[in-house]
Amino acid sequence: MEQKLVSIITVNYNQPQVTEALLQSIADHNTYRNIEIIVVDNASKTDPVPGWKLQYPDITFIRSEENLGFAGGNNLGIKEAKGDYLFLVNNDTEFTPGLVASMVNYMERNTRIGIASPKICYYDQPETLQYAGFTPMNYYTCRNACVGQYEQDKGQFDDRTGTTGYIHGAAMMVRHDVVEQAGMMAENYFLYYEEMDWCDRIKAKGYQASVNMQALIYHKESVSVGKKTVLKEYFMTRNRILFIRKNTSPLTCFVFCCYFLAVVAPRNIFRYVVEKEYSFINAFFKGIWWNLTHRTHSNDLGYRFN
Repeated sequence: MEQKLVSIITVNYNQPQVTEALLQSIADHNTYRNIEIIVVDNASKTDPVPGWKLQYPDITFIRSEENLGFAGGNNLGIKEAKGDYLFLVNNDTEFTPGLVASMVNYMERNTRIGIASPKICYYDQPETLQYAGFTPMNYYTCRNACVGQYEQDKGQFDDRTGTTGYIHGAAMMVRHDVVEQAGMMAENYFLYYEEMDWCDRIKAKGYQASVNMQALIYHKESVSVGKKTVLKEYFMTRNRILFIRKNTSPLTCFVFCCYFLAVVAPRNIFRYVVEKEYSFINAFFKGIWWNLTHRTHSNDLGYRFN
């Protein structure tokens, strides 16, 4: 039987060497024959695409002259993709032998799986888990948990293969026909929450989000990556509210807003003051203001950081 075509899609932004390491990893470890690779350059300051086209003639490269964010960059790749399955991976990931084949075989066995992620471990600490699934979302607080994160991988979560709350944006395989039904990722998130929004829209079409613990990918994000920035604080605040606005009922959204104003806002502002992160106060309120002045489907990013 002919293998289903898999489109491997990744986005580069000012990290050509990191992206090249991913391409080498695919060449070294991928055992699945029927693939196409699509690399989107998301308006890097120095355009690497002309050189890449000479170096990698079998790979499709797309150059965007504007930074479209995580969702927008991946959407450019999705529009070009011909695969039955789309495997969206961060450019700072490392493939392992059998990864693509395991993901395809897993999804072929259950046609109700619309989108899935493999087990993810940290590249610099390969025995440490980053992702073994997500718990369901509490829409009243917009909080959930990443299963197994920072734990030593001793196989304790391997039996969790199956339905999960959400996939992980670092590596997610989705059926092409499911994208045609649910649409591509919402570009107005720009950073953070877009994969969760995508999951909710895919699940609303009757499909499952799943984790395949028998497939493994390494992520070069450091265990200590949680460094706070003004950009991250803005988008995490803005998109947490946007996610609830888009994916819940008016009543649930009202309860969340009460919780956010009564608990989250005072707690965060107190922390900013204590830690002398005064610029974060401005970013926090700009994130709130964006939601007061923009529709849920507006692609105007508002507060830009380019």
